[in-house]
Amino acid sequence: MIRVRRSNQNPILIPNKDNDWESKAVFNGSVARKGDLYYMVYRAMSHSQFHAGKNMDLSTIGVAESSDGIHFHNRRHFLHPDQPWDQFGCEDPRVTYLNGNYYILYTGLSDFPPGAEHITVGVAVTEDFENIKARRHVTHFNSKAAALFPALVNRKVTMILSVNTDNPPVKTAIIQFDRIDELWNESFWKEWIKGLDKHAIDFRRSSDDHVEVGAAPIKTEMGWLLIYAYIKNYFKQQAIFGIEAALLDHDDPRKIIGRTREPLLVPREYYELYGEVPNIVFPSGSLIEGDQLVIYYGAADTSICRAEVNLNLLLTAMTAKDHKAGFAYLTRFEENPLISPKPDHEWEASNTFNPAAIYLDDKIHILYRSMSKQGVSTVGYAVTSDGHTILERLPEPIYVPREPFEIKDSAGNSGCEDPRLTLIDGRIYMCYAACDGINPPRVALTSISVEDFRVRKWEWERPVLISPPGMMDKNTCILPEKVRDRYVFFHRLDNYIWVDYRETLDFSDGDWLEGTTILRPRINKWDSLKIGICCPPIRTDYGWVLLYHGLSKFDGQYRVGAALLDLYDLDNVLCRLDHPLLEPESSYEMSGERPGTVFPCGAIVTGDTLYVYYGGGDTYLCGAYMSFGRLLKAMTME
Repeated sequence: MIRVRRSNQNPILIPNKDNDWESKAVFNGSVARKGDLYYMVYRAMSHSQFHAGKNMDLSTIGVAESSDGIHFHNRRHFLHPDQPWDQFGCEDPRVTYLNGNYYILYTGLSDFPPGAEHITVGVAVTEDFENIKARRHVTHFNSKAAALFPALVNRKVTMILSVNTDNPPVKTAIIQFDRIDELWNESFWKEWIKGLDKHAIDFRRSSDDHVEVGAAPIKTEMGWLLIYAYIKNYFKQQAIFGIEAALLDHDDPRKIIGRTREPLLVPREYYELYGEVPNIVFPSGSLIEGDQLVIYYGAADTSICRAEVNLNLLLTAMTAKDHKAGFAYLTRFEENPLISPKPDHEWEASNTFNPAAIYLDDKIHILYRSMSKQGVSTVGYAVTSDGHTILERLPEPIYVPREPFEIKDSAGNSGCEDPRLTLIDGRIYMCYAACDGINPPRVALTSISVEDFRVRKWEWERPVLISPPGMMDKNTCILPEKVRDRYVFFHRLDNYIWVDYRETLDFSDGDWLEGTTILRPRINKWDSLKIGICCPPIRTDYGWVLLYHGLSKFDGQYRVGAALLDLYDLDNVLCRLDHPLLEPESSYEMSGERPGTVFPCGAIVTGDTLYVYYGGGDTYLCGAYMSFGRLLKAMTME
């Protein structure tokens, strides 16, 4: 698993109110090392001022020093807008050491407000971050986010550049020069731009996305490592800024030999969510310290932050033939779907999905939600001994609506939905969503003795409602053992996961589930809209493993995630994986009643194997598996 750690000191550089030129914001810093010192070259922004005949917030470039790469001091103004190509702003520098000089490529604005044609690239050259040896105009067309490679590639000076960033679609291009002075040769660029497409590489996964070069490439044993900004849904209202990585071939940097499939970082912390431009993380610097890759990034266009990731894990994950290597992922059964609707069974003619599971007598018993053409949900039964081969499937439901709170007189969705099972003291307890098709669904609780279950004597206790009236409460289960001498319930209210401790399982007095929130949606991730528990958490020596489903507000898809809770304090979330364990990809998940859905209600661990049973597309019953040890390692590794 790739785990990125933000610095405990973040943000490491913030605006200095005493310096007018950097009083409003400092961000997008690029870092180089010279001897024992780190030099950060960064974009600084003043508050509104009158400059070159315009009233504007002016961007310039500053320099700061550090002995540890975290605590920066001796901040000073380095590059001021005073050239024809940058007279209205110098932005987003990227520094590279090459052949005895530090080359600082930056974005210059030649007018304000700038049109695309006014946004180009300039370069400043220095040996000591005190004096500027040369300053030149580089590109004469819309471009930004330029960086030199820190070594020659096939004896050529090499550069990476984002072209048409303000006149999309953007093109990320590789440029090679015979001599460094060609970098600012206008004739060279006029000829080069004619063949832009043959120099371009594309990191986008969708035409709705946007990419900009982040930090200058770093040479590794496996290739050139590039950290870049990936903006998902850039051309829509809900853009997601993220930081990603790619590995480029040593000899032909236009060849992508590995890449991340999802962001290493997205806005999450307060300093990333709030600022001059909220909800932004944007990388512009990186370097290697020991076995760690250090990434410097701008947060909310206001401050500069630092994060670290294990370099070897990152490279391994990007170059593995299996793109899921290094991560904990579920693998689908080849037999999927395990159960499909049966048109000749009226009670399950429309849907068979969202299964619960319980392990008993060396078999996995699956209780699944079935739905008739009239929209009535009941509970069906199937059994497997190996986890993926259905040995038997009963022709009749084993649980049907019996109470007014789960019965509707007319056609329309109603009944007993999405069961979850827990074995406690010789009884199997089932929580489910009771729906009468009129009022919001509420949680119902019933139970059956293990002996009756074994002999298929389906004499379930009369169900009782356990969640408050007038409120939609679903996705409920009971922990299989007491914690601090109390029963523990998980349920979903207000799109969050709640935990509640109860002295008894008797709800006859109308004392409803309440509790506290332990997990919430994460605003910029795959679980951004709502989350709910999948199945009863699984006890381990490290804590309770909680599987949950998450709904994305960006693509409307359901995915499956995992968290680790403290054994004795379930409010204490020890770990929550950034990536989903399972996301809709297969045809039976991308079709059906609700395309783009994987929705588990049951999971079993036997040996080292975790079996997860889920609904695909709200239509089919499916299964997946993985090494439970691998999942634990992903959540507990340092």
